Amino acid sequence: MKVIPSLKYTDKHEWVRMDGEFAYIGITDYAQDQLGEVLFVEMPEVGDELSQGEEFGVVESSKVASDLIAPLSGEVVERNERLDDEPEYINEDPYDAWVVKIKVADEDELENLLNSDGYESIIE
Repeated sequence: MKVIPSLKYTDKHEWVRMDGEFAYIGITDYAQDQLGEVLFVEMPEVGDELSQGEEFGVVESSKVASDLIAPLSGEVVERNERLDDEPEYINEDPYDAWVVKIKVADEDELENLLNSDGYESIIE
């Protein structure tokens, strides 16, 4: 399974890529592999507020529906609309197929996330 050292991770298999005060959030390579073929992604709307640790969407696959859990708190500023028409893009390139971009409310919450080594120890 591919794990990118520059990203942060949750034990629920979401990844975070920081870009200034913004964060891109998606699901990991491990998660997409476990889910199987992704058929649908339910995403929040622009303007919605996410709270760290709370559900913010669902990924439905050929095997199961899995909740997306917010790794950080913040306001949704963009959704990856490509996933509306091509949800399987998550299977093809999970680290490019981000789900939402948020304006982070509290960067201190990053301390609650795992680095790549910590995440790899969970999925071994």
